[in-house]
Amino acid sequence: MAFALEGPVLEGTRVRLEPLEHRHARDLLRAAGEDRGSYGFTWVPGPGEVEGYIDAQLARAAAGKLSPYAQVDRASGRAVGATAYWEPRHWLDEDTLSAIEVGFTWLAASAQGSGINAEAKYLLFRHAFEVWGVARVDLKTDARNSRSRAAIEAAGARFEGVLRNWSRSWAPGEDGRLRDSAVFSITADEWPDVRARLEERIARPRGSERPEARLPVGS
Repeated sequence: MAFALEGPVLEGTRVRLEPLEHRHARDLLRAAGEDRGSYGFTWVPGPGEVEGYIDAQLARAAAGKLSPYAQVDRASGRAVGATAYWEPRHWLDEDTLSAIEVGFTWLAASAQGSGINAEAKYLLFRHAFEVWGVARVDLKTDARNSRSRAAIEAAGARFEGVLRNWSRSWAPGEDGRLRDSAVFSITADEWPDVRARLEERIARPRGSERPEARLPVGS
């Protein structure tokens, strides 16, 4: 049977990743309505756009291109952002997932620096490597987004280079334009060391994230 991109609920101590549904819309509207100063290069729905944002992600999921999640803060029980698996690659055969990307990630301003982002990445990476058995996980961000690049590196990914005119720009005022994308990855061989560092980071007290980890990782 060919691999189907369907991410399960992933449970951590600070965050629970739930497959994105319209029931998350109210919380996501509230989350996206907080200070938006960190969203310059990231696709985050504005007022009146949340339902359409969820529809777009679910359409990508129906096409087998994406497995979207709501990031639920376990302390409050509210969805405080979103993330996703996407662009599955089957280099050997359709039954084997060789690589996957983690992206479409954003968090409410109040959830940034809380440790939620680090634990969410840990849960996504762990499932991809240890359950799906991928050879690599990659992450991309606008090449101009220096703080997001620093946050990706803080999660343990290695910088590979910049792909020019690689994808659409999400920056305000750049509709219809392409952006350069900075590419990062973690390979299966690197995962044990990355896992250990992330587990150490997750064990720190809530709210102790370094400044470079306080921005959402946009893809």
